[in-house]
Amino acid sequence: MTPEALIDILRNALIVAGTVAGPTILFGLVAGVAVSIFQATTQINDFTLVFVPKVLATILALILFGSWMLQTYLRFTRELIINLPAVIG
Repeated sequence: MTPEALIDILRNALIVAGTVAGPTILFGLVAGVAVSIFQATTQINDFTLVFVPKVLATILALILFGSWMLQTYLRFTRELIINLPAVIG
């Protein structure tokens, strides 16, 4: 295995991981900002108030994008296994 092949595999793995994690992180970010704006306008400073909306937003993102995430990971894994003999040899 050449260093270039290993770097290419790791680069693709990071791209897939970032792409798959993106919607979940984005939903959590939007929920956190919305709750922060609500806290700033109402002067309620409770740190636990942000937790529940972020968890609900994360669950919603997983429900909406879960099948796409799984298909993306399976596609990457399938390509990795198929190309493994060429990478090793």
